[in-house]
This record gives sequence, C-alpha cells and structure tokens, in this order.
Amino acid sequence: MRKLYDQMLENINNNKEMTEDAKRGLMEDLLKMSKNKANILITGATGCGKSSTINALFGIEKAEVGTGADPQTMSIEKYDYNGLTLWDSPGLGDGPEADKRHAEGIIKKLTERDADGNLLIDVALVILDGSSRDLGTSFELIEKVIAPCIGKNSKRLLVAINQADIAMKGKHWDSENHKPDETLAAFLKEKEKSVHERILNGCGISVDPISYSAGYKEEGCPQEPSYNLAKLLYYIIDSIPEEKRVATYLEANADQKVWQSNDADDYQEKIVRKLSLKHLAKTTAEGAALGAVLGSAIPIIGTTLGTAAGAVIGFFKGLFD
Repeated sequence: MRKLYDQMLENINNNKEMTEDAKRGLMEDLLKMSKNKANILITGATGCGKSSTINALFGIEKAEVGTGADPQTMSIEKYDYNGLTLWDSPGLGDGPEADKRHAEGIIKKLTERDADGNLLIDVALVILDGSSRDLGTSFELIEKVIAPCIGKNSKRLLVAINQADIAMKGKHWDSENHKPDETLAAFLKEKEKSVHERILNGCGISVDPISYSAGYKEEGCPQEPSYNLAKLLYYIIDSIPEEKRVATYLEANADQKVWQSNDADDYQEKIVRKLSLKHLAKTTAEGAALGAVLGSAIPIIGTTLGTAAGAVIGFFKGLFD
C-alpha cells in the first residue's frame, strides 16, 4: 500500500479546502508517521498457518525476506516491508533440540532492544491451530517462553486461532458467505474462552483470543476467502504504539476480498479510529478535508464508508470534533 501513501500526499497537495500551511504540516506529519516501523513477532506450531496469515494480511511477495544473523535466530525468518518488520519464528514441537533452539531465538528476539534502548518487538502474535484439540505445545510456548519475557504486559501478547473454517471438521461452515453458522460460531466462542482461561491460569496474563481463517492456502491449493481478517488487523493495530499504526496500516493487503467477511461490520471504522489521525488536523474543517483525502486513497476505508465523499467527510468530522 505504499502507493496509497503517495496518493494521499498527492491528494493533500491538490486539495483546495486546505491552507498551504495545513497541507505542509499534514505532509510532514504523515511522512514522520510513515517512517515509524512496527516490529511484530509471529509464532506458532507447525501447520497453524503463519505464512498464510502473513500473506493474507500484508502479502509475502512484497517483502524483503531474510533470516537471523546468528545461530540462535537463524530459524527466524524476517519479512521487511517499508512500514513494518515481521519476524516469523517456528514454535515448539519439532523435537527437543529444535525446540531449545527455537525457544532461545524467541527469547533473544523478545528481549532485544533497538538503537534507542527500547524493546524491539512491539507485539508477539501467537497463532493457534483451530482445527486441533491438542494445543498443549502452544500453551507451553506461551507460558514458558513468551510470558517470562513480556511479564504481565498483555498488550505485547496477541493470541489468534486460525482455521476457523475447519474447526469442526468443516461442518457448520457457511461456504457461500464465508463465515461460521450459529453452531460453529458458538463453538469458536467457547474455544476462545477456554484459551483465555488456560493462559490466565498458566501465566497470569489476560488475553482475548480471536478466531479467524486466513484463507490463503499453501502453494498449489485453491484460494479461499478470509474470515475475520479485518478483526485480526484491528487487533494488531490496537496493540502496537500509536506512532507506528499508520505505517503498519499502509502495508495492509490491497485486495478488497480479504477484508469483507467478518463477525461484525465495523472493524474498518475501528481501525481508522485507532490510527490517531485526529492529531494531524488543526481544525474540524481541515479534518473533514483530510477525511476526504484519506477516504479516497485507502480502499479499506472506502469499503466501509462508501464511495460518496460526503459519507467519508461525515465520518471523519466525528473523529476530529
């Protein structure tokens, strides 16, 4: 979505409702925000769908791919985008020696600090396999490896349950609308509650797991629509520092289809509210103009608010009041 950033700058420059000072200030602020990169560690057991999740959210093909530079972190794959960096680490379950190596790499990455002395990893996203009843290895990963590194700061821990579409062996999945029916939805809610209680009891961290389906399958398999991906993106945006949210959002998958099926229809609006764009505008009028600029540039916003400029401006007026 970097082209969207360029489009926003162009739209601001061409906007006739803003003063030149306002335009200059907005461009400077957007430039600063676009350079604040989030660092997200993604981990989970083999087969949980980490790669498909990354591809659905941000697209692997547009990232610069690398690995760790030392033996402890060589198993961690790095996806470096313009606006964020993803660290894809194997979870436990590959045997004692491999598990020890993976655990050491995760611990080192979670405790690593940047040049300013701040913790490098903003969020650790643990993906669980929703089709599996045996999540013991994943809970061990959370309780024995991740939790000791992040303490009680649950903002740095996200837990998401992938493959909701096959959580009940494919039964009760509404393939036409790409979402669970009432029976499966209730089952997923119960699973989320169970995971929450297990983690709380195991390490004292309160997290609110969400269920989703990345949709993106392995190479050679047919593409399936995603479910609750907008909810997952909101979940991530809400957990990273405010100054890094815009840059992360601009890397989101530009394919409209992946954002359309969710358990509620307001996640796009929630994401926009979390972008902290209101501090960019000096007045309500300029805020409304900025709304038109952003709304015409970002497809996800456009999906929720409609194509009419009035709808976009009306929504953003609420943000800037």
